[in-house]
Amino acid sequence: MDTPNPIFANLTGQLLIAMPGLADPRFHGGVVLICAHSADGAMGLILNKPMSDVRFSDVLTQLEITTQAGTPDMPVCYGGPVDMRRGFVLHSAEYRPDDAELLEINADFALTATRDILRDIAAGLGPARAFMALGYAGWGPGQLEDEIGENSWLTADAPPDLVFAPRLESKWEGALASLGISPMTLSSQAGRA
Repeated sequence: MDTPNPIFANLTGQLLIAMPGLADPRFHGGVVLICAHSADGAMGLILNKPMSDVRFSDVLTQLEITTQAGTPDMPVCYGGPVDMRRGFVLHSAEYRPDDAELLEINADFALTATRDILRDIAAGLGPARAFMALGYAGWGPGQLEDEIGENSWLTADAPPDLVFAPRLESKWEGALASLGISPMTLSSQAGRA
Protein backbone atom coordinates (compact mmCIF):
# COMPACT_ATOMS: atom_id res chain seq x y z
CA MET A 1 0.00 0.00 0.00
CA ASP A 2 1.31 3.43 -0.95
CA THR A 3 1.64 5.91 1.86
CA PRO A 4 0.56 9.48 1.19
CA ASN A 5 3.26 12.06 0.64
CA PRO A 6 3.68 13.76 4.04
CA ILE A 7 4.44 17.12 2.38
CA PHE A 8 1.50 17.00 -0.05
CA ALA A 9 -0.47 20.23 -0.09
CA ASN A 10 -3.30 20.74 -2.52
CA LEU A 11 -2.27 23.55 -4.87
CA THR A 12 -5.54 23.76 -6.81
CA GLY A 13 -6.23 27.43 -7.56
CA GLN A 14 -2.64 28.47 -6.78
CA LEU A 15 0.05 29.89 -9.04
CA LEU A 16 3.33 28.25 -9.87
CA ILE A 17 6.08 30.76 -10.68
CA ALA A 18 9.02 29.37 -12.63
CA MET A 19 12.39 29.95 -11.01
CA PRO A 20 15.21 31.17 -13.27
CA GLY A 21 17.03 27.83 -12.96
CA LEU A 22 14.11 25.77 -14.31
CA ALA A 23 15.76 23.78 -17.10
CA ASP A 24 12.71 23.13 -19.29
CA PRO A 25 12.54 25.99 -21.85
CA ARG A 26 8.78 25.49 -22.30
CA PHE A 27 8.27 26.80 -18.77
CA HIS A 28 11.05 29.43 -18.60
CA GLY A 29 9.61 32.63 -17.10
CA GLY A 30 6.25 30.91 -16.83
CA VAL A 31 3.32 31.45 -14.53
CA VAL A 32 0.98 28.47 -14.24
CA LEU A 33 -2.46 28.33 -12.65
CA ILE A 34 -2.99 24.90 -11.11
CA CYS A 35 -6.51 23.84 -12.16
CA ALA A 36 -6.53 20.44 -10.45
CA HIS A 37 -4.13 18.81 -7.99
CA SER A 38 -4.35 15.57 -6.06
CA ALA A 39 -2.12 12.69 -5.04
CA ASP A 40 -2.67 11.38 -8.59
CA GLY A 41 -0.98 14.39 -10.22
CA ALA A 42 -1.68 17.94 -11.33
CA MET A 43 -3.00 19.88 -14.32
CA GLY A 44 -2.50 23.58 -15.01
CA LEU A 45 -2.37 26.27 -17.67
CA ILE A 46 0.58 28.51 -18.46
CA LEU A 47 -0.80 32.05 -18.28
CA ASN A 48 1.87 34.16 -19.95
CA LYS A 49 3.08 32.53 -23.18
CA PRO A 50 1.07 33.88 -26.12
CA MET A 51 0.97 31.93 -29.35
CA SER A 52 2.12 34.52 -31.88
CA ASP A 53 0.48 32.77 -34.82
CA VAL A 54 -2.99 32.11 -33.30
CA ARG A 55 -5.64 34.62 -32.22
CA PHE A 56 -9.05 33.99 -30.71
CA SER A 57 -10.70 35.13 -33.94
CA ASP A 58 -8.69 32.46 -35.82
CA VAL A 59 -10.02 29.77 -33.50
CA LEU A 60 -13.59 30.97 -33.95
CA THR A 61 -13.19 31.04 -37.74
CA GLN A 62 -11.70 27.55 -37.80
CA LEU A 63 -14.61 26.23 -35.70
CA GLU A 64 -17.13 28.13 -37.89
CA ILE A 65 -18.42 30.17 -34.95
CA THR A 66 -20.06 33.43 -35.98
CA THR A 67 -18.57 36.57 -34.47
CA GLN A 68 -20.12 39.96 -33.78
CA ALA A 69 -18.70 43.46 -33.80
CA GLY A 70 -18.05 43.27 -30.04
CA THR A 71 -16.46 39.82 -30.00
CA PRO A 72 -13.16 40.12 -28.12
CA ASP A 73 -10.00 39.12 -29.94
CA MET A 74 -8.04 37.96 -26.92
CA PRO A 75 -4.70 36.26 -27.34
CA VAL A 76 -4.50 32.49 -27.32
CA CYS A 77 -1.77 31.17 -25.06
CA TYR A 78 0.40 28.11 -25.04
CA GLY A 79 -1.18 26.35 -22.07
CA GLY A 80 1.45 23.63 -21.90
CA PRO A 81 2.98 20.76 -23.84
CA VAL A 82 0.19 18.20 -23.32
CA ASP A 83 -2.66 17.80 -25.86
CA MET A 84 -1.89 21.02 -27.75
CA ARG A 85 -4.76 20.49 -30.20
CA ARG A 86 -7.23 20.88 -27.34
CA GLY A 87 -8.47 24.30 -26.26
CA PHE A 88 -9.26 25.34 -22.72
CA VAL A 89 -11.04 28.47 -21.51
CA LEU A 90 -10.15 29.58 -18.02
CA HIS A 91 -12.85 31.95 -16.86
CA SER A 92 -14.45 33.73 -13.96
CA ALA A 93 -16.61 31.39 -11.88
CA GLU A 94 -19.92 33.18 -12.34
CA TYR A 95 -20.31 31.71 -15.83
CA ARG A 96 -22.32 28.49 -15.84
CA PRO A 97 -22.69 26.81 -19.22
CA ASP A 98 -25.81 24.82 -20.03
CA ASP A 99 -23.80 21.64 -20.23
CA ALA A 100 -22.01 20.15 -17.24
CA GLU A 101 -18.55 20.27 -18.87
CA LEU A 102 -17.14 22.63 -16.28
CA LEU A 103 -14.31 22.17 -13.82
CA GLU A 104 -14.80 24.38 -10.77
CA ILE A 105 -11.32 25.36 -9.60
CA ASN A 106 -12.33 27.59 -6.70
CA ALA A 107 -14.63 30.56 -5.97
CA ASP A 108 -12.75 32.72 -8.52
CA PHE A 109 -11.99 30.37 -11.43
CA ALA A 110 -13.52 27.63 -13.55
CA LEU A 111 -12.34 25.79 -16.64
CA THR A 112 -14.43 24.83 -19.66
CA ALA A 113 -13.24 22.96 -22.75
CA THR A 114 -16.30 22.95 -25.01
CA ARG A 115 -17.37 24.89 -28.09
CA ASP A 116 -20.38 26.24 -26.19
CA ILE A 117 -18.28 28.69 -24.19
CA LEU A 118 -16.64 29.92 -27.40
CA ARG A 119 -20.08 30.49 -28.95
CA ASP A 120 -21.20 32.34 -25.81
CA ILE A 121 -18.11 34.56 -25.79
CA ALA A 122 -18.56 35.32 -29.50
CA ALA A 123 -22.21 36.25 -28.87
CA GLY A 124 -21.40 38.45 -25.88
CA LEU A 125 -22.99 35.95 -23.44
CA GLY A 126 -19.80 34.48 -22.00
CA PRO A 127 -18.05 34.97 -18.69
CA ALA A 128 -17.04 38.38 -17.40
CA ARG A 129 -13.36 37.39 -17.69
CA ALA A 130 -11.79 34.70 -19.84
CA PHE A 131 -8.47 33.40 -21.04
CA MET A 132 -7.92 30.82 -23.80
CA ALA A 133 -5.08 28.33 -24.03
CA LEU A 134 -4.13 25.46 -26.31
CA GLY A 135 -2.66 22.51 -24.46
CA TYR A 136 -2.00 22.15 -20.77
CA ALA A 137 0.76 21.37 -18.31
CA GLY A 138 0.51 18.03 -16.56
CA TRP A 139 2.43 16.30 -13.78
CA GLY A 140 2.29 12.67 -12.67
CA PRO A 141 1.97 11.53 -9.05
CA GLY A 142 4.58 13.30 -6.92
CA GLN A 143 6.26 14.98 -9.90
CA LEU A 144 5.13 18.53 -9.09
CA GLU A 145 6.04 18.12 -5.42
CA ASP A 146 9.50 16.92 -6.48
CA GLU A 147 9.96 19.93 -8.79
CA ILE A 148 8.92 22.31 -6.01
CA GLY A 149 11.36 20.55 -3.67
CA GLU A 150 14.12 21.06 -6.28
CA ASN A 151 13.41 24.84 -6.23
CA SER A 152 12.05 24.84 -9.78
CA TRP A 153 8.84 26.62 -8.75
CA LEU A 154 7.56 29.10 -6.21
CA THR A 155 3.90 28.95 -5.22
CA ALA A 156 1.61 31.91 -4.62
CA ASP A 157 -2.03 32.86 -4.31
CA ALA A 158 -3.78 33.57 -7.62
CA PRO A 159 -5.46 36.98 -7.58
CA PRO A 160 -7.96 37.21 -10.47
CA ASP A 161 -6.58 40.61 -11.55
CA LEU A 162 -3.18 38.98 -12.12
CA VAL A 163 -4.54 35.81 -13.74
CA PHE A 164 -6.71 37.74 -16.21
CA ALA A 165 -4.30 40.68 -16.70
CA PRO A 166 -4.19 41.62 -20.38
CA ARG A 167 -0.43 42.30 -20.32
CA LEU A 168 0.85 38.74 -20.48
CA GLU A 169 4.50 39.78 -20.40
CA SER A 170 4.11 41.32 -16.93
CA LYS A 171 2.54 38.31 -15.19
CA TRP A 172 5.82 36.69 -14.08
CA GLU A 173 7.07 39.89 -12.45
CA GLY A 174 3.59 40.54 -11.02
CA ALA A 175 3.39 37.06 -9.50
CA LEU A 176 6.83 37.51 -7.91
CA ALA A 177 5.84 40.95 -6.63
CA SER A 178 2.78 39.39 -4.95
CA LEU A 179 5.31 37.50 -2.80
CA GLY A 180 7.43 40.60 -2.19
CA ILE A 181 10.20 39.28 -4.46
CA SER A 182 12.10 41.26 -7.07
CA PRO A 183 13.26 39.29 -10.12
CA MET A 184 16.69 40.87 -9.64
CA THR A 185 17.13 39.00 -6.34
CA LEU A 186 16.57 35.54 -7.84
CA SER A 187 19.45 33.28 -8.75
CA SER A 188 19.41 30.62 -11.44
CA GLN A 189 21.36 28.37 -9.05
CA ALA A 190 19.43 26.12 -6.71
CA GLY A 191 20.74 24.99 -3.36
CA ARG A 192 20.13 24.58 0.31
CA ALA A 193 21.65 26.51 3.18
